[in-house]
Amino acid sequence: MSISVLGILMIVATIAIFAYIGISSLSSTISSDVDSGSAYDKIASLNSDYSTLSGQYDKTKTQVDSSGNANITAEYNDANLQLVKAKNAINDAQSAVSAGKSSDEINSRISTAESQLQTAKESLSKVNAMF
Repeated sequence: MSISVLGILMIVATIAIFAYIGISSLSSTISSDVDSGSAYDKIASLNSDYSTLSGQYDKTKTQVDSSGNANITAEYNDANLQLVKAKNAINDAQSAVSAGKSSDEINSRISTAESQLQTAKESLSKVNAMF
């Protein structure tokens, strides 16, 4: 009788261990999905800001072309390069989320994209100040 009780206890303990492992991995998956969800929200916001800024660059481009000033054209080209770098940084962050990189890596890339987008905004302001 003691052997069958011991066997039942071992079966119950094994089931409990597998249940714990399953619940633990499920909660970890849910947690990482929430992290990537907020990262997607940030990237969507960055893409929206980029689109707005790109439209502002297009409007400024017509003013730059009509001015005929070489200094303003050179400054605009430098600023436009910053805009391209911002788009690349946003794409890099989006790639990290899609690839399932760690949340630290994703946050670092999002921070870089935000910084680069801010630099592009400041560069456009410098060009507009030249008019």
